[in-house]
Formats: sequence, C-alpha cells, structure tokens
Amino acid sequence: MANSLLLDYIKERKQFGVPIGSFQALQHRAAYVFISVTLAHTAFLAAASAVDTLPDQIQRLASLAKVKTTHALEHAAKAGVQMHGGVGVTDEYDIGLYLKRARAAECLFAAPSWHINRWASLKNY
Repeated sequence: MANSLLLDYIKERKQFGVPIGSFQALQHRAAYVFISVTLAHTAFLAAASAVDTLPDQIQRLASLAKVKTTHALEHAAKAGVQMHGGVGVTDEYDIGLYLKRARAAECLFAAPSWHINRWASLKNY
C-alpha cells in the first residue's frame, strides 16, 4: 500500500515543471523500495509454503520473513515520507501513518534482532 501511494505521488507531484518521478535519484529510490518489498514478499511466501512442504524449516524461514518484512516496511515508509517532503508527516497523507505502523510492527512478534539471532542459531552460525 505504501509503495503504491509513493509511486502515485511521485508521478503526480511536479517540481520545476516536471513530475518528480522523472528525476533519476527518485527513480532509483523507488526501485530499491520495490526490490525490498518484493524480497519481503518472497520470504513470506517461502515461510508460508514451508508449513506444508518443509516443516523442519518453518522456524528459520519464519524468522527470515519477519526480518525481511520489517526492514521492507520500515524502508518503504521512510522513503515515502522523505519523497513526500514535509507533508509526508502530516495527517493529510497516509504515508506518515504507515511510518508509525512500521515502528509498531517492528516490535510485534519480537524484534528483528531477535529473529536474526534465532536464524543464525538455527543455521549453527
């Protein structure tokens, strides 16, 4: 959701007479957000499919999915607020709400650092 809000905004917002989405720096940032979200989605699907196909890998893949989704949500929300500029933190745009939700989600189901340590211990690192 935050990803589509960000893309819609940079396509319609104009600076110097052109949409800000035409600036290469913002295109790179938007692409990186897309990659982060896609990677998180893939990690989630791997964890979900492990329930049926790889029951011995559920803990490891669930921890990986938690870390990847938390980082992707945080990254997408921060990038969205930054690309929206000052209005990104106002109640006029939902992107600020997503940043607040990202911060709350980081603590939900244990912090990412806990899951990183769990993943490492399950891999015997």
